[in-house]
Amino acid sequence: MSQIAAKLSSLGLTLPAAPTPGGSYVPHRINGNTLILAGVISSFNGQMTHVGQVGREHTIETGREAAKICALNVLAAIQGALGSLDRVEAFLYVGGYVNAVSAFPDAPAVINGASDLFVELYGEAGRHARAAIAVAGLPKNATVEIQVTVAIKA
Repeated sequence: MSQIAAKLSSLGLTLPAAPTPGGSYVPHRINGNTLILAGVISSFNGQMTHVGQVGREHTIETGREAAKICALNVLAAIQGALGSLDRVEAFLYVGGYVNAVSAFPDAPAVINGASDLFVELYGEAGRHARAAIAVAGLPKNATVEIQVTVAIKA
């Protein structure tokens, strides 16, 4: 078992199946030592876990849970693309989108649900540049979507 898989297990977390594209795109691209992942939403094994807006159907805390589900989908996508979660050298960028009510000011607090898991699993290598943006809607009315870019080990 890889180090990261062992950490996930110790946290009581399991990975879903790697998400499949919902449109005319690929789930990832590798360019040199960079893995760029397509956006993933708050679903687990294809079943929506969080739908609706933060500030209406969801609180900041349940939004954080949705972001954590997105992070698990990212990890599943990394596993599918690289064969091992241990091949991640560093998380470079996370773009976070929160389906929220108008003028919602706390998108960063919601996206911390994903960012915190990456840091908990990878330490300093899990720290990343980031955007956290509130939007009026997401695919399938998902509560959160994230897009991630990582540096990979040879």
